[in-house]
Amino acid sequence: MDKDTPYLRVGINYYKIIQQPLASKDTIKKIIPWSIGAINEDFTKDKRPKIPKYDSFCNIPDNIKYKRVHGNSYNLYEPIEWKLKPGKFETIEMFLNHIFGEQYNIGIDYLTIIWKHPTQILPILCLVSSERNTGKTTFLNFLKDVFGFNMTINTNEDFRNQFNSGWASKIIIGVDEVLLDKKEDAERIKNLSTTKSIKSEAKGKDKVEQEFYGKFILCSNNETDFIKIEPKEIRFWIRKVPVINHENNKLRELMKKEIPAFLHFLSNRTIKSENKTRMWFSREELYTDALHKVINSGQSKYEKEIRNLVIDLLLNFELDEIHLAPKDIIELLKIENNVYRITKTDITNIIADKWNYKPVDEPKYYKLYSFQYENDGTMTRHETAKTGRFYTFPKKDFIKKSEK
Repeated sequence: MDKDTPYLRVGINYYKIIQQPLASKDTIKKIIPWSIGAINEDFTKDKRPKIPKYDSFCNIPDNIKYKRVHGNSYNLYEPIEWKLKPGKFETIEMFLNHIFGEQYNIGIDYLTIIWKHPTQILPILCLVSSERNTGKTTFLNFLKDVFGFNMTINTNEDFRNQFNSGWASKIIIGVDEVLLDKKEDAERIKNLSTTKSIKSEAKGKDKVEQEFYGKFILCSNNETDFIKIEPKEIRFWIRKVPVINHENNKLRELMKKEIPAFLHFLSNRTIKSENKTRMWFSREELYTDALHKVINSGQSKYEKEIRNLVIDLLLNFELDEIHLAPKDIIELLKIENNVYRITKTDITNIIADKWNYKPVDEPKYYKLYSFQYENDGTMTRHETAKTGRFYTFPKKDFIKKSEK
């Protein structure tokens, strides 16, 4: 329909479907306002095309059983152009092994979910490396080849711009060379990753609320502070991508030839990861050293001191959780690190306001653990019975499985 009649009427407004050329020699589909007067000028009355009429736009992604029209609404999500067929995809498999490494199965599950269940909320995938020639941008281009008009690759400015109509209906929003180092940037992308709807806004047009299913993929040469992430945040999956040892300037073309077989594979495979959270994957499955570095880079000196104290106590006493009151933390930090300036307010701001832990409602009995190293290098452990309003710090929040 789009190719035969490049016009449509939605509500009382007319639009033209165009293919806008890009510098890359690709094109991007756009639906732009078009006046009935211009249409009348372009055609004589007897040759004017029959323009289909719709009540509204909608955004309903489906890669397998696609429908252009739902009810009498025009679907902004585009059909996938690839014709699926069984076959080998050795180049794609090799490349995805490079990107996802030891988390290859999770990576394939992630792509399968986007393909088979595009409305499912997923974590924000971040590919980072300070080195060049790692394949980060190639990964974005590969997904662009797979999903076509349903994916866009943006810049930081595109993402920060109030006019978001260019990506509001996309299933994947890639941001290359990302640097969203302001707190409001991180909050915005976190909120967008889990929201069900978005207000799409184009220049000179009113905001229009629509369903939103976008998955964000961020690529950065900055490994530690391209975005601010809180310690208990579960919405980010960060992978450090290694350098590609053998550069192949035909890699993208080779992978494009294998896409029909790869999509056939995705359509028929069973997802191995259990659906455990609203973003499908658990924090433990997605936790990486790269995520740990980003979290640490955004922490203040006191926050790092408190976190290291909690980890030391959990490990040295082999506990699954530990109880500490702000006063305990002050005393333990004085003993260990001669940190005298930290106050109860500083501690509460970190563990209650920033980490979102809550103390017990009323004073209760608990054990306070402490240790110190003697001059001969031996460690002395102490246990003290106390009563107070303490916070509980579970081991799973501070120590990943590989460190236990």
